[in-house]
Amino acid sequence: MREQQLFGLDYLREVTALLQRVRLAHPTSGLYEAADFQWWWRKPRATDSLPQIFWFDDTGVVQAAMIATDWGGTFGLDPIVMPAAPPGMIERLVDRGLAHFEEAGLGPARIVIDAADDQMIGLLAGYGYTSLEDEIVESWIAAEARPEVSPLAPGYRLASRVETQGTPHHMIPRNGPVVEERLQQTSLYRADLDLVVLDAHEEVAGYGLFWFDPVSETGLVEPMRTEDAHQRRGLARHILTSGIDFLSLAGAKRIKIGFEPSNAASKGLYLDVGFEPIRQCAVASRPS
Repeated sequence: MREQQLFGLDYLREVTALLQRVRLAHPTSGLYEAADFQWWWRKPRATDSLPQIFWFDDTGVVQAAMIATDWGGTFGLDPIVMPAAPPGMIERLVDRGLAHFEEAGLGPARIVIDAADDQMIGLLAGYGYTSLEDEIVESWIAAEARPEVSPLAPGYRLASRVETQGTPHHMIPRNGPVVEERLQQTSLYRADLDLVVLDAHEEVAGYGLFWFDPVSETGLVEPMRTEDAHQRRGLARHILTSGIDFLSLAGAKRIKIGFEPSNAASKGLYLDVGFEPIRQCAVASRPS
């Protein structure tokens, strides 16, 4: 296959296409949705201008990639390959990708893997990645199994970004001043699925961003947040159940969400709503 290096919006276009093809090929294969990488695009990163490695077949269709993401102090490396990749492809991908990004001078790398993927664990151990720690639990719900929309507590209202245009975006405090501009550069962001709950003073109480991928007919929930002063009032449940309903109406057949195993509140809410865990992810790193 032909190797090509891309960066910026060209990288984002091709990684989106690759992950859509992965999802079309298998309902749960791989660790990411196209919307994950589009969400990561929400703010400038040092890796925006870093050439990312892609592999294309003879017809020009992307088949694999190794992507680096700056997380501030650490870098994530994510190998992505089609489920029916030829034997040895993942080994070549990891070997070439690690060498490429080490040559680029990246700092300590963290690689998210399926905690049950013994082949990948063994492969990375050969490069010194022997430290494993729990990461996100991947969970799914079928749109046909979606719950009823829960009631919203008095004194609050649910709105989408379509309705709040003209005011600062509700995610600016945690994601920077250009979050909306960057989201609008992606192909999957929809303002009508960018939900926020406002209190009686029109202050942000909570929000959730719901991504619909019309190619794979999947939905992704990322992020979810309830401000500290407004917790324990059922706001997160209302945002989540409303967003799931909107995704279903948009055409999503299945919807994905992730949670940290240590976050009891998120875990309890998502499981109670009906999400079913299918995969424990782990982070592989080199011991310091």
